[in-house]
Amino acid sequence: MAFPALQPFLRHRPAAFGALWIACLAVIALGGASLRPDPTAHANMQHLEWALLSPGTSMEHSDGKVQDFVLGTDRYGRDYLSRLMAGSAISLSVGAIAVLISLLIGIFLGAWAGYRGGKVDAVISWLIQVVWTLPTLLMVLAITLAFGKGFWQVFVAIGLTMWVDVARVVRGQFISLREQEYIEAAQSLGYSDLRIMFRHMLPNAAGPVIVVAAANFAAAILIESGLSFLGYGAQIPMPSWGNLVQEHYHLITGRHAWLALLPGGLIVSVVLAFTFVGDGIREWHQSGN
Repeated sequence: MAFPALQPFLRHRPAAFGALWIACLAVIALGGASLRPDPTAHANMQHLEWALLSPGTSMEHSDGKVQDFVLGTDRYGRDYLSRLMAGSAISLSVGAIAVLISLLIGIFLGAWAGYRGGKVDAVISWLIQVVWTLPTLLMVLAITLAFGKGFWQVFVAIGLTMWVDVARVVRGQFISLREQEYIEAAQSLGYSDLRIMFRHMLPNAAGPVIVVAAANFAAAILIESGLSFLGYGAQIPMPSWGNLVQEHYHLITGRHAWLALLPGGLIVSVVLAFTFVGDGIREWHQSGN
């Protein structure tokens, strides 16, 4: 095998399939309009006369061009496959940037608390406990209301509520690592605290941090979908899997139920994929790689 170090991860079949599914969605998200049947901004080309077409329907434009609607159309006659593909970019970008924000804050505060100890640790631990006791969704709603509704506000809101998990893990790892001999050697050589923390200690704590980041990615997608469903996330006509469910959930008991079930199924599939990837990374880390 070309990458023998990856064997423990690849042997975890759910993790391998989860990583493959995430990679496929990432390609769709990065490919953008060039991969969509509807290349317009936000896949928002409307044909009201073609509303609620069934999957697999083909329609002819006035110029004679035939368009295939693989997943049918929504109530505004928009190609539903294109809307779902555009929604993947929203969900994955929110998850990625929210996790990046949480990592930047959580790693710095957790590393500083775990390495320095004493009063610094006491203050940061108190802050962690305060934020930890507050319900995540309530905090996100409060931050969203403070900054206003919108796509970029969701990044900030979710990122500012997820750093606690990262900080707790990093702090615990650094408390155990700071007693290692190589850390004492680095201190005796006069290396700066920042160099010791981020060049010598952080790589040895990377495994658990990556596992937490994968779990936070899944949680961020769930929170973003919930906010969009409630109207506080991505705003129409920007497609998000959450607001696609909100637009069509009233059809769930009728013959157009797929309009609500498909985005809901995508949300579930991505959350499970990141959960499986996190489990695979944990198993890989425990194997010693």
